[in-house]
Amino acid sequence: MPATVMFYHLTQKGLDDTLLPILTRALGQGWRAMIRCTDPALIQHLDAKLWLPEDSFMPHGIEGGPHDAQHPVLLGAGPITNNARGLFLLAGAQAQPAEAATLDRIWLIFDGADLAAVQAARLEWTRMTAWGLAAQYWSDETGAWVKKTEKSAAPPAA
Repeated sequence: MPATVMFYHLTQKGLDDTLLPILTRALGQGWRAMIRCTDPALIQHLDAKLWLPEDSFMPHGIEGGPHDAQHPVLLGAGPITNNARGLFLLAGAQAQPAEAATLDRIWLIFDGADLAAVQAARLEWTRMTAWGLAAQYWSDETGAWVKKTEKSAAPPAA
């Protein structure tokens, strides 16, 4: 069964406060994860954040090393090389239909204060649901995560 895509619209919470708990739950399911990001500075920030023992230590690596396939969490902009079952999309990163078919979950997390990011997320909703993927839209505008809408999986558009 193809992935479910979960869109997280950040309006109150920050990226770290959203990503880290979801990533912890994904690893708790026994899944490996890829965090795909188009912003090298954000990759460096997340690399440093994930090493902090007091609040978020998670074994991980940045793509391009000799042990990419062994990392439970891999950070980078390229293809999934660690047999991830979950893919996080940040800073405009995208998934492809063939890889989505191999995943259990995709999370697209975007900043609600960035109008270009909001528009890009809308386009991704249309693109990924056209592949037949189920999708959910979550917002934290009340301070808690609330599912605002969802679309069931459907056969891909012809």
